[in-house]
Amino acid sequence: MTDRRHAAAAVAALALTLAACGGNSPTSAATNTKQLEVVSWWTSGSEAAALDALFAAFRQSNPDVDAVNGAVAGGAGSKAIVQLAKRLQDDDPPDVWQTFAGKSVRGYASRGVIRSVAPVFEREDLPAEMHPTILRSVMHDGRPYGVPTGAHRSNILWFNKRLLEKAGVTPPASGYTLAAFLADLQKLKASGATALCLGGKDRFTTIELFENTLLSAIGSRGWKDMVADEFDWRSDQVHMALKRFGAMLRYTDTQASRLTWDQATKKLASGGCAFESMNDSAFGELIAAGAHESEDFGATAFPGTDGSFLAVVDVFVVATKAKNAKNALAFLADISKPTTQLAFSTSKGSVPVLRDIDVSSLTAYQRASSKTLWTSPVLLSIAHGEAMSPEFQEGFYDAVSTYIRTRDPDAFADDLEDAVSKDKIPQR
Repeated sequence: MTDRRHAAAAVAALALTLAACGGNSPTSAATNTKQLEVVSWWTSGSEAAALDALFAAFRQSNPDVDAVNGAVAGGAGSKAIVQLAKRLQDDDPPDVWQTFAGKSVRGYASRGVIRSVAPVFEREDLPAEMHPTILRSVMHDGRPYGVPTGAHRSNILWFNKRLLEKAGVTPPASGYTLAAFLADLQKLKASGATALCLGGKDRFTTIELFENTLLSAIGSRGWKDMVADEFDWRSDQVHMALKRFGAMLRYTDTQASRLTWDQATKKLASGGCAFESMNDSAFGELIAAGAHESEDFGATAFPGTDGSFLAVVDVFVVATKAKNAKNALAFLADISKPTTQLAFSTSKGSVPVLRDIDVSSLTAYQRASSKTLWTSPVLLSIAHGEAMSPEFQEGFYDAVSTYIRTRDPDAFADDLEDAVSKDKIPQR
């Protein structure tokens, strides 16, 4: 079982285990301690710098607290989620941990392993300030259970400007189509360039590529139908998305299976590949690698998805049984402050999710991303466990793997329909 499938399966198994054990009694948030443990999966250059911004904000307001960075390496939390599941089963949770918005945070809340952070939301007036879609994504039974660090846009296509120029490819802009993208990939391959970078060692990158291709085919309305379980996985639109996805795979880096997402992004920065479909964590990593926006690299919405913001929203939550609950809530409160959101986004490549934060100090790319966040439909990702349950997420990964292996759209649909059926089985 791969890390990402293991992670999804571990979360699903944990749900059953904790449901059988009953609820958890919260530890007091009034007890003063001098400790705090924070678990995340941010270890790449840009991620570590962004995480440092969160710790710096907390340490400035809580100088007497020993805040421990318990980051676990592994793209999209593939290893951290597994380790966390084991710690929760052992009744030894960290005080604070990273997860994703939507189904991920709600799953923890429904199982009683994280506490409501309503006091933080009330004190910082977050219900009025937070993007409404993202606000809803951290709510469970009318209460908030996590604080977002920012929003990444996942439906982005990155490109190395010098490689495109060398191959005679016009840099893509708004209105770029998948047909044009495939033609450009062919032109790049013919020039001798590696046309499409992929950090295939982190399986979420392949899933993001398909997720973007699917969004291009079904649009925002189709995405909402999918989330509402009113979607036909055997439709012509899905067949078209699969066919285009298969065509793109012919142009991927032959070294993809040995590269993590950040290694693939660094390869784009250095001119080792021309295109990369990747959420804009890539932006932070490109900058960290010394590449310059507009000069060395550019970005556009993934072909056919201009009018959508497919969001990857990282969220920090507090354990119900946190040993240092007061400090944990203080850590989340500092995340929500405008200065922290800006400092974090500067390194991470994300954009703040609070309405009144002035983003003029951020880069041109980020300012444009922020505008899209506030003016376009915001959709939650399947690849990162936001839009659908862990059972469905695992099935989605399986279905994409099945298609890569067989090129059979019916086999792909079989896996997804099986995942939908599992998702409907009541948990006890």
